[in-house]
Amino acid sequence: MTRNRHLLLIDDDKYFCELVKEHLVIPNLKISNAHTRAEGLRICAGSEVDVVLLDQKLPDGEGREICPAILKHNDSTKIIFSTAYPSFDNAIHAIKFGAYDYISKPLELDELRLAIERALRTLDLELVENIQNFNNSKESTTAMLIGETGGLAETARLINLAAASNAPVLLTGETGVGKNIVAKAIHYRGPSRKSALISVNCAALPENLIEAELFGYEKGAFTGATCSRKGVFEMAENSTLLLDEIAEIPVHLQAKLLGVLEDGQVKRLGGNSIKTVNARVIAATNASLDDAVSKKTFRKDLYYRLNVINIEIPPLRHRKQDIPALCEFMLKKATNRTDINLATSELERLMEYHWPGNVRELKNIIERSVILKKGLEVRPSELLQPVEMPESCLASVAVAANGYSLTLEEVEKNHIFKVLEMQSGNITRTAEVLDVSLSTLKRRLNSYKP
Repeated sequence: MTRNRHLLLIDDDKYFCELVKEHLVIPNLKISNAHTRAEGLRICAGSEVDVVLLDQKLPDGEGREICPAILKHNDSTKIIFSTAYPSFDNAIHAIKFGAYDYISKPLELDELRLAIERALRTLDLELVENIQNFNNSKESTTAMLIGETGGLAETARLINLAAASNAPVLLTGETGVGKNIVAKAIHYRGPSRKSALISVNCAALPENLIEAELFGYEKGAFTGATCSRKGVFEMAENSTLLLDEIAEIPVHLQAKLLGVLEDGQVKRLGGNSIKTVNARVIAATNASLDDAVSKKTFRKDLYYRLNVINIEIPPLRHRKQDIPALCEFMLKKATNRTDINLATSELERLMEYHWPGNVRELKNIIERSVILKKGLEVRPSELLQPVEMPESCLASVAVAANGYSLTLEEVEKNHIFKVLEMQSGNITRTAEVLDVSLSTLKRRLNSYKP
């Protein structure tokens, strides 16, 4: 819902004020009047005023002298200074006192309308900018890496190298290790940190919409395209574009993506014109792109183009020394309190767990334990899944019923189908139990088909 705006007329000409109120009809605009400086300041102190039309000559003094007092009450107020004695010096003095605009009397109502609408548009743009700056600030705090001096020391070194460059980055690692956090860290430590990080999950988009989402489209390009729209490459101009689950991009679109990376030019779907874009690309995947290249489901030249800087993020089970710091950070974030702590021996139990879901699993368990806590102690270990052998150990202990050893792939396949059976064939729920993305599970199931 659009917020009502407030225009205050500070002018001793009562007829002029009534004329403006009668003829200046702008949607959602409330108009008040004051005929002295003192009266105008009282209104500014008691209500939120968006735009002030301030006369130069008032019964109790010069109008421009109260500009600082008006802005003290609301520094975003736009003051339009009006005078019957126009001069360059007057204009300069008004701007120095804090006026936003300057117009001369006698005022044309159309000219006044344009000046007020321009001030209102500026307020709207400033609001959008403030929201964006707030979101960027909030996002940059979530890009904090826990473990830069521990298990993520090498990762942190590569992040700093990547942040100083504009080269493409490929982030690899298991589901839940924090690839999005690393992408944010690269972006918010780099030169484009004041702009928003644009992110798109390639696995979450229907195949027939990926091209339109990435490259944009023109009106009439397909059924339902009632207007032209920018793609994410254009939206990420002078910023960073994160292509998550990059392995899910269809092969027939990979050549077009490679072309954008090579020459920085985009052609919208259904369009003929070429647009030059300047977007830094970070790609992320939990799949093996080497395997995808060998199976010809991922272009080798695109892989090489993306893999200029490769950052492999270690799983949590390989950096358990970071668990205490992660728990402390997540507890503070979940509770915003410092008096809530882990119960005795909780850290020891958490350190023994193998964390198949990585940092994401730890975060979810901490948040759930906070909800279920009794008193000031949380017991996340009570929510852990029954301990299973990590993948690296499964092959050595997996033995079939008839006595021969199973390969790691066979163990994984059997386990997936067993969980799928337990979940009555529900793929989404099976992915949650296995703590893998839905796209990863679908890819695994497709690979098992004869």
